[in-house]
Amino acid sequence: MTLIKSISGIRGTIGGRPGDALTPVDIVKFTAAFGKILIQKSGNKKIVVGRDARVSGEMVSNLVIGTLQSIGAEVVNLGLSTTPTVEIAVPMEKAAGGIILTASHNPGQWNALKLLNAKGEFISDAEGKEVLDLGESLDFDFAGIEELGTVIQDDTYLQKHIDAILALEYVDVEAIRKANFKVAVDAVNSTGGIFVPALLEALGVQTIYKIHCEPNGKFPHNPEPLKEHLTDLSAAVIQNGADLGIAVDPDVDRLVFMMEDGELFGEEYTLVAVADYILQHKKGNTVSNLSSTRALRDVTLKHGGEYFAAAVGEVNVVTKMKEVNAVIGGEGNGGVIYPASHYGRDALVGIAILLSHLAKMGKKISEYRAELPQYYMSKNKITLTPDLDIDGLLSAMQQKYAHENHTTIDGLKIDFENEWVHLRKSNTEPIIRIYSEGKTPEAADAIAQKIMHEMQEIISK
Repeated sequence: MTLIKSISGIRGTIGGRPGDALTPVDIVKFTAAFGKILIQKSGNKKIVVGRDARVSGEMVSNLVIGTLQSIGAEVVNLGLSTTPTVEIAVPMEKAAGGIILTASHNPGQWNALKLLNAKGEFISDAEGKEVLDLGESLDFDFAGIEELGTVIQDDTYLQKHIDAILALEYVDVEAIRKANFKVAVDAVNSTGGIFVPALLEALGVQTIYKIHCEPNGKFPHNPEPLKEHLTDLSAAVIQNGADLGIAVDPDVDRLVFMMEDGELFGEEYTLVAVADYILQHKKGNTVSNLSSTRALRDVTLKHGGEYFAAAVGEVNVVTKMKEVNAVIGGEGNGGVIYPASHYGRDALVGIAILLSHLAKMGKKISEYRAELPQYYMSKNKITLTPDLDIDGLLSAMQQKYAHENHTTIDGLKIDFENEWVHLRKSNTEPIIRIYSEGKTPEAADAIAQKIMHEMQEIISK
C-alpha cells in the first residue's frame, strides 16, 4: 500500500494501515490540519469540497466533510465534480479554500486530497509543508457541539462552469454550431461523463458518441489518457465517422484529442493547438514546463510572443505564468491553463477553444495537425542504487555539457539545436527520468540513448 504526502496534497491507495496508505485516520488528520490553517489565517470558515467518481469517492467525501464540520467549517459540497470546477467555485463562493478528492490519472485503488487556496489555486510549497507538519503533530482542538460546522449541497456548478466558458471572449459557439461536428467522448466512467457531454451540447454539438461516460468510478481501462489506453475511443471515432474524439482523465484537468482517422492528435499538442488559436487573437507570452514539447515555443514565436519554461508541476507553471503575464500556458500532458478563465488546468476550457479553432478553419483535425511544428518525444528512465549520489551525477552531466544551452531549475535540461534532453530525479524512488525530443522519433531516441550511455559511464567510474 502507498501513501505519498507532498506539498501538492495527500495521495495514496485505499485500505491498509494508517501512515502506510490513505486510511480514514490519514484523511481525517490532514483534512483537519488544512481546514484549521485556512480558518485561522483567514477568519473565513467556508470551504468547498468536490470529488471525481472513483469508487472510494463517497467514503472519502463523507470523512472529509465530517472532519471539516468537526472543526467548525461551513462546507459547500459540490458532490460529483471536476478539478477545474472546484477551482472556479472557490472564488465564486468567496471561500477560504477548497479540497478536491481525486487521484487524477491514477488507477481506481488510489484517491487523494488536493488542496486549494482562496483563489482556487493549488497551495504553495510553504503552505503544503505547514499542512503536513500540523497534520503529523495533531496540535489542535476539535470543535464542541455548539461550534460544529454546517454543510450545504450545491449542484449548480456544472452550469456555472459551462456558462463561464461560453462567456469567454474567443469561444465561438455559433461557429461550432455551424460546423456540425460529430464527436466521440471517452470519460473513463468518471465525472467527465457528465461534464463533457453537457459542455458539448451547450456549444451546439448535436451528435455525441458517448463511451465510458457512466460516472460509476469503474474505470474500463487505465485512466491516464495515453494512446495505448484509448483503443475503444479510436474504434468509436472510426466506426461512427466522427470528426474527432475527446478523452479526459477522471478529474477532467487533462485533455487529449483523437483525429478522424483514429490516431491521437498527441497530448503534447493539446496546449500547442489551443495556444495557436489564442495567440492569433491576443498577442502575448506562453509558459509550459521543461518536459513539454518545443512546438509551443515555435508557435509562440510565430505569433510574436515570447516563450518561457517552468519547473515541472502545475504550481510552478502558474507562478511563471503570472511572473511573465502569459496569455496561455500549461503542461504537455494535455493540461491547458487559460488565465482569462482561471489559473488551473481545465479540459473543458480546452475543448471549447479547440472546437472554436477547428470550426473557424474548416479543416479536418488531421489536416491541422500536419501544419503544426513536428516533434517527437522519447521517455526513458535509469534505475539507480539507493546509495548513489544522484545530485552528483546530474552535476557531472551539467559540467560535461556546460558549453550547451542548459538550465538547472528542475534537474538538468540541455537544449541542443534540433533536440533537447531533460533529466529529472524522482522524489519517491531511486531513478532518473530522461525526457528527450527531436524532429524524428529516431532522433529523440538517439539523443536519449547517448545521454543514458554517458550517465552509465560516469556511474561505472
